[in-house]
Amino acid sequence: MNEPLCAEPASDLTYFAFAATAAAPGPAAPPATSTGELPKVLGGRYLVERLLGVGGMGAVYRARDLLREQFGDPEPYIALKTLSDDFAEYPDAQALLYTEFALTARLSHRHVVRLYGFDVDADSQRAFITLELLKGPTLDQLLSERPDGLAWGELCEIAVPLIEALAYSHSRGVIHGDLKPSNVILAEDGLRLFDYGLGQPLEGVLKNLPRLSRNRFKAWTTRYAAPELLDGAEPSEASDVYALGCLLYEMASGRHPFRRLSAKQAKAMALDKELRRPPNLAYGWPTLRAALAFDANKRTAHLTQLLDIFRRPAPSRLQRWFGRTHG
Repeated sequence: MNEPLCAEPASDLTYFAFAATAAAPGPAAPPATSTGELPKVLGGRYLVERLLGVGGMGAVYRARDLLREQFGDPEPYIALKTLSDDFAEYPDAQALLYTEFALTARLSHRHVVRLYGFDVDADSQRAFITLELLKGPTLDQLLSERPDGLAWGELCEIAVPLIEALAYSHSRGVIHGDLKPSNVILAEDGLRLFDYGLGQPLEGVLKNLPRLSRNRFKAWTTRYAAPELLDGAEPSEASDVYALGCLLYEMASGRHPFRRLSAKQAKAMALDKELRRPPNLAYGWPTLRAALAFDANKRTAHLTQLLDIFRRPAPSRLQRWFGRTHG
């Protein structure tokens, strides 16, 4: 369950002013006022039609781009993401939404959601992101229908593009920060990884982004969060690998590797000692097990190694027999 926000001294906050002009805001900008109910039309252009989903901090809506519609676009529909009412009231929350836009806008990959723009509605001062509207189930919906996990071929069809998307993100200096089944959508034209709302740039990337007090945004989904995140560490490539390991294990077995407990609980119960090769995992159990290490320094699995595992063809009948009797 998401942890509640905790108040911090005003000096620790990053206030993000949306000025009517291009002038830089003063050093002591006042806190933003409550955003209130979401307007029916945002930015004078986007007609909000219905809610698609709510996450830890944001809500995503189906919207119609009235400008595109005016010029005859037969598909003027987009997705529109804005902060949930609880988060929108915090003074630096708008900057957090912009950080998500800035990180994801760096990415141009067929398996990463495509963003269109970031804007602020002049009347309500509600910040929002526009992005491609995707149709299809999320990975958690698929897993709920497969209690025994996915067969090797289907598992590879999902694992390969997912790992490719994450590896590409890291190569561009972007940590996802909140990898979980509900942030993977199996769209009609291929898998998409989305929701970089808890993401982080690697050292030296996007250095001029607003400095955010991330201690106030404890929105990790704890059963997929690496232990170090729960202890207050910054998101890292290693923490993304841990979350990915949980997803891969769950796809291969139909169950979470640690009984859907948080990593801190699982570590206290030494559940890593009980881990066994998932029945549908044809290859690479030592590598996947290393991805699930509680100690980040022992999490030696690399994305390239994981990718190599799932690019291998399905084993022959003899190989499957050998794996069952000797694996």
